[in-house]
Amino acid sequence: MGVRKLHEHRPVQLCLGLAMGIVFGFLLQKGGVTRYNVIIGQLLLKDFTVVKIMLSAMVTGMIGVHLFRSLGMAQLHPKPGSVGAAVIGGLIFGVGFGLLGYCPGTMAGAVGQGSLDALFGGMVGMLIGTGLFSVMYTRLEKSVLKTIDFGEITWPELLRVNAWWIVLPVAIGVTAMLVWMEKAGL
Repeated sequence: MGVRKLHEHRPVQLCLGLAMGIVFGFLLQKGGVTRYNVIIGQLLLKDFTVVKIMLSAMVTGMIGVHLFRSLGMAQLHPKPGSVGAAVIGGLIFGVGFGLLGYCPGTMAGAVGQGSLDALFGGMVGMLIGTGLFSVMYTRLEKSVLKTIDFGEITWPELLRVNAWWIVLPVAIGVTAMLVWMEKAGL
């Protein structure tokens, strides 16, 4: 099934999304980042497992997306952003992460492995937070969320270069940093 045909079949997209989510959760669990002690160790800068997994995923995803895009098998659909939205999102994420010790992905993985703190604290907290944000969205959008709006632009578009001029140096730099972290015992 080609990209265009896949784009037209919402049920297939949803099934693929569910399958990828299950694989993602499984890999998070296997990587150990659904364990509370690993997350807290990261927040205390004692265990860098989470950083290594996230940086590895970033490099893999960045190369994969741009490879598929270069082959005409994928398209980018960047969402508009702003400093205000990043600050509000960072605060919401940070408070939840600091209080419970899970991000949304690791929390879902922890729920999948049976962690009751993630189920009751995480899922309930995420639903309450989502509800509060949706109630306040209109007011926030008019006042804070559009502060320093930078639109839908990507780094390659901003710098007016081929995407690979950004992807390859970033991938090499992050990979070098991961190798250094591993050798340094972090």
